[in-house]
Amino acid sequence: MRIAIASDHAAVSLKDALVVWLREDGHAVLDLGTHGDARVDYPDYGFALAEALADGRAERGVAVCGSGIGISIAANRHPACRCALVSEPLSAALARQHNDANAIAFGARLIGEDMAKACITAFLTTGFDGGRHQPRVAKLAKEFAL
Repeated sequence: MRIAIASDHAAVSLKDALVVWLREDGHAVLDLGTHGDARVDYPDYGFALAEALADGRAERGVAVCGSGIGISIAANRHPACRCALVSEPLSAALARQHNDANAIAFGARLIGEDMAKACITAFLTTGFDGGRHQPRVAKLAKEFAL
């Protein structure tokens, strides 16, 4: 699978470990950075991840920042991205099953490498259930008011 991964400076070490692991698992990984510990702005990397999903360079995305919150908000500003902030494998699987999420986010300060790998595995191996969830997911692609 083609997977884009992006992080800010607070999460670069976790991102780098995940890149190696994903490539060893046979995935084509698009590493969107950052590539060092110099301070950067997470919105730039969240948007880059969403753009990679939108233009077809990646089928799925993994976004990482200190808490996971900022980069997931940034990615979700792009209409092509449905990014779920997850902390364990069940939420990663449900993000795919119920929400057809095409990206997940983690907080590097809140999750360990092994748990992040377990979440990614659940995310990549779970399909979208469709059915009763499809109309809800379709609404996410529209601008609407309550």
